[in-house]
Amino acid sequence: MSAAVELRRAVHAALIADAALIAALGGARIHDVPPASPDFPYVTLGEAQVSDWSTATERGEEHRLTLAAWSRQGGHAEAHAIAHLIQQALHDAPLELAGHALVNLRFSEAQIRREPGGRTYRALLRFRAVTESN
Repeated sequence: MSAAVELRRAVHAALIADAALIAALGGARIHDVPPASPDFPYVTLGEAQVSDWSTATERGEEHRLTLAAWSRQGGHAEAHAIAHLIQQALHDAPLELAGHALVNLRFSEAQIRREPGGRTYRALLRFRAVTESN
């Protein structure tokens, strides 16, 4: 498997295993593909960018990951709270990747905003990871 696929799998597993996040979501509402009729709040694994990060001696990749937390709890508070829990679960997490080594996984930024229509809030979280091939 590619490092990108393994990283995504490991991120999903880490989020599912985080009791505080699952409690805040009201269940294991962490999706790779958003459901057609989701129960709010929920989290989606979003876009990924992969770049070569190889050195003269090691093959490596830099990953830019985006996750989204979705809320309809009448304001920014729930979106902020879920974003914070995601950040705590993933920042510097020692994730295991089959066939690859995770050098680091770091939170880089979050944007919390009201979506058009005014009912739904979305927190976009961006992370940067570096992997090396085993």
